[in-house]
Amino acid sequence: MNSIKPSSLLIADPFLKDPNFKRAVIFLCSHDENGSLGFKLNELYEYGLNELINGLEQIKAPVFVGGPVGMDTIHFIHQYPNLIPNSQLLTDEICWGGDFDVFKELLLSGDLDMNKIKFFIGHSGWSYNQLEAEIEDKSWIIGSADKKFLFEIEPEFTWQKSIKNLGGDYLQLLNYPIDPQLN
Repeated sequence: MNSIKPSSLLIADPFLKDPNFKRAVIFLCSHDENGSLGFKLNELYEYGLNELINGLEQIKAPVFVGGPVGMDTIHFIHQYPNLIPNSQLLTDEICWGGDFDVFKELLLSGDLDMNKIKFFIGHSGWSYNQLEAEIEDKSWIIGSADKKFLFEIEPEFTWQKSIKNLGGDYLQLLNYPIDPQLN
């Protein structure tokens, strides 16, 4: 098993019963003594960015439900570490956040490729050692992601592709029904 670190994927076990995380894939952005924080990659929010932030009405971009915590906040991951000050570099190609005023100006100027940005409302969070306990209980499988995985896979295929990426014995999970009680 890989160790938990920022830029890890948390792939929900097919039998995870929490309705917030059924077949979820979480991109982990922080994991330290303060706890863990990440964003769900495979649930689109009902509103787009243009409907959520004043001044960005012309920016038609999807927003994902990052998780059930802080549903009054907008977050973003991107591939622009040198353009957006205060971005947190998670991999050599993926950043989290940054100076939102600068980011907003870049969005409005059209200088950013929208295929290199993903927006989230809310986040998924765990207290110190809570995530480790959930992994030990087999609620989550740890995987890895690259920029193609984060920015190019359609949301409805994220869980399946993340399982396929694990390969080996994990492939049998693809055949598990969403609700085994319906068999």
